[in-house]
Amino acid sequence: MKKFNIRKVLDGLTAASSSSPSSAAAQPGTPKENDAVQETLQSENFQLCKTVRHGFPYQPSSMAFDPVQKILAVGTQTGALRLFGRAGVECYCQHESGAAVIQLQFLINEGALVSVLTDDSIHLWNLRQKIPAILHSLKFNRERITYCHLPFQSKWLYIGTERGNIHIVNVESFTLSGYVIMWNKAIELSTKTHPGPVVHISDNPMDEGKLLIGFECGVVVLWDLKSKKADYRYNYDEAIHSVAWHHEGKQFVCSHSDGTLTTWNIRAPAKAAQIITPHGKQPKDGKKPEPCKPILKVEYKTTRAGDPFMVLSGGLSYDTVGRRACLTVMHGKSTTVLEMDYPIVDFLTLCETPYPNDFQEPYAVVVLLEKDLVVIDLGQIGYPIYENPYPLTIHESPVTCCEYFADCPAGLIPALYSVGTRQKRQGYSKKEWPISGGNWGQGTQSYPEIIITGHADGSIKFWDASALMLQVLYKLKTAKVFERARGKEEKSGADIVEEDPFAIQTLSWCPESRMLCVAGVSAHVIVYRFSKQEVTTEDVQLLEVRMQCDFSDVDSPDPGGDQTPTLPTPGASSSPQESEPPTQTSTGSNPSDGPRDNIPCLQVRSSPLKQSPGYQVELVVQLVWVSGEPPQPITSLAINSSYGLVVFGNSNGLAVVDYLQKTLLLNMGTSELYSPSDPYQRQPHSPRKARQPSGALCDSNDGANPSEDRCKSPTSDAKDNSFTRSRSSSVTSIERETREAISSFHFCESFPRKTDTLVSPCLLVGTTQGSVMTVALSVPPGGDQRLQQSVGISSCGKRFLVLKGGILTMALLDSTATLLPPVYEPWYDPNASDEEKEKSRRRRPASPPSSQEGQESQFAVLCSEKQAKVVAMPSQTRLYKHNITETSFVLRADVVLMAGANCIACFCANGHIMTLSNVSRLLSLAFAS
Repeated sequence: MKKFNIRKVLDGLTAASSSSPSSAAAQPGTPKENDAVQETLQSENFQLCKTVRHGFPYQPSSMAFDPVQKILAVGTQTGALRLFGRAGVECYCQHESGAAVIQLQFLINEGALVSVLTDDSIHLWNLRQKIPAILHSLKFNRERITYCHLPFQSKWLYIGTERGNIHIVNVESFTLSGYVIMWNKAIELSTKTHPGPVVHISDNPMDEGKLLIGFECGVVVLWDLKSKKADYRYNYDEAIHSVAWHHEGKQFVCSHSDGTLTTWNIRAPAKAAQIITPHGKQPKDGKKPEPCKPILKVEYKTTRAGDPFMVLSGGLSYDTVGRRACLTVMHGKSTTVLEMDYPIVDFLTLCETPYPNDFQEPYAVVVLLEKDLVVIDLGQIGYPIYENPYPLTIHESPVTCCEYFADCPAGLIPALYSVGTRQKRQGYSKKEWPISGGNWGQGTQSYPEIIITGHADGSIKFWDASALMLQVLYKLKTAKVFERARGKEEKSGADIVEEDPFAIQTLSWCPESRMLCVAGVSAHVIVYRFSKQEVTTEDVQLLEVRMQCDFSDVDSPDPGGDQTPTLPTPGASSSPQESEPPTQTSTGSNPSDGPRDNIPCLQVRSSPLKQSPGYQVELVVQLVWVSGEPPQPITSLAINSSYGLVVFGNSNGLAVVDYLQKTLLLNMGTSELYSPSDPYQRQPHSPRKARQPSGALCDSNDGANPSEDRCKSPTSDAKDNSFTRSRSSSVTSIERETREAISSFHFCESFPRKTDTLVSPCLLVGTTQGSVMTVALSVPPGGDQRLQQSVGISSCGKRFLVLKGGILTMALLDSTATLLPPVYEPWYDPNASDEEKEKSRRRRPASPPSSQEGQESQFAVLCSEKQAKVVAMPSQTRLYKHNITETSFVLRADVVLMAGANCIACFCANGHIMTLSNVSRLLSLAFAS
């Protein structure tokens, strides 16, 4: 299984390839530049092609629905067009001009759509082909378009303008006819005041020859198309926002700017038949009701029983408190106000029949919000909403972490889907999603893909990305593990994070074992196991870890002098408090009494935790305050199911946790990782000494200011800019930049030392200052021995390479340049019987040892923010170096398999995706030589 990393959605990125030659020094086994080798990867293998767009349409502006084909169209302020049908049916189109879409009209049941833009252009889309395309376009130059209407099964499109005129377009030829309704002909001849723009056009449901025209000033005209004159004129002294017909064609209703609804009989234009203010006080003396906010839109339907059914948006009274946006449903004498989470952009009432002259039994309302799409079931008590099948909830809470996995185990997606469907979804309608048109596409891949997103509210979502459209498989709420603060007195530790204390920063997932590990912004790590059984956990297993800064201005727990740092004895202490006595108890501590110490940022839940089938908490690890210093954010995280280990690091150091025995194996500062004999060992230094941060974007000779934010790499400040943190500490910006943080980990079976001939468990550690070190691990055999014996960490970190910029990714290839995945343990259900556990808990065999001593049997591929290097193992000889970029820096990188060969894929801060396609070629040359 190959893992790829995604930092954010990439739109419109330009592929770029680097042409700088290798600057590797001449060493044994280094390939020569004039060696001719066939290159299997070509530039065309890396061309970007946008296939689909996920998530909610950005800045939606309009909506239309085809009641026969049951297709929904949504337009946006950026000229985008999204088409939605049944679950899995979705299409994205874009107007070249990028102008906002102000109105959409379906040619019902004809597979065509009319779009109207703010640049006064009209377009006819053909939806019958695989990729929708524009058939015809028409541009108005002298008048601004304000409203359009296409009658049911008509070939004439009516276009109202800002000048108050109406033009008619033949839809088949998309040309203007000679018929124009001028504003001065439509209103009273004696009226000299301009009526304003056309805000509404509609035909009488019982007579298509009668056209109802609404002007902004409050005038409505019933126009006879055959006689070319007005039959009736209706006047009201408040501006009109919308007009709607009764299906019998004898009445219509208008919504106005003062929050009133006026109902008119078409043959009685002198006075409105009814004037109501749905959200205002109705005076008894016949005076005009108190003004309310404008009713932006009204729709007038009738039920089979003949009861009037109105749906409207807006119209709230000015003294309404706490209501953001509301949709009002008026059925007979009852009025129901439905509060929305976001402002309403548009809404449509769905009826059982598409014909405008039938009784229109309404069954649902589609509400387009600024950041959501809601469909309300009108047929059930309380008007519940339908469960939305579209992947529009990606940003329901802001995405703070995203990972992509390909070639997942075959049974993984069904397993996630199974537990996901069992999650309780209360309050939804029991009916099927009413937007059910279209057919499935042929976008399913031959391999299963999963995207995992972490969010600001602490939730994690698993998405099936195997098809063109994302599908939510399972949702995990990590915040359930912690107590929620009820008042200010309970926020002693959590106040270092002003907002979103549960936000996910990074995650590590093993698809084969289904082990999941997540790190949050409050310096917490949670280890999860996957189970199909429901359990209740009485006490959540907890480890608290002290990770202390090694700078001189922070008190060290070791009063000794200049002593050589040594590793703690593995397994000697299961809690850092045992080796480092706390100066202040965390229980009931008051920050005003003195410096905070041993206090975590969040309080783990003390009551029993009911865990549904799916991911269940195995262990919680929390970093604590040390001598008044809050814990630093976790910058890197990795889990290995075969070893039963979790490792995480930050700007203070790293910690290794045995999640099987629930013990802390290693807790050391970054400087302690270096061997005492390392000539480049970084000594602790004062943060007051300013120096240029590692991995700066600008070179020192280009005249740029290296201290500017635009010239800093993401690891120059130890990734501390991800979330806003309020700190009462002495950590300055200079100190954060000079600290060497842990930036990446990689568990592997490799050669810890140059003299080794057999592979063994290792941990590769990368730092923000470009160092790569190895830590040797001694893992007991599986079964009871693994649970009784401690994992050994047999040697200090041995640095074998330095790159420019922070280390982003590390990978191992075998002698044939084949990618070596980390070892793993197959999944077993932790709540299954002991017999079933023993059957499934068989460790995957380690990589075979090298058969010939002295020959290189592995190659390490390392990528930093600036460079990529290939190193032969175990000799640690550098074979290849490539300077990826000088003017920018790499944000994310990984070694991927493309067209049968490995390459390094890099996403740069300047928006470019770069690929180094010569990794396999150089390795094969080095091996052959």
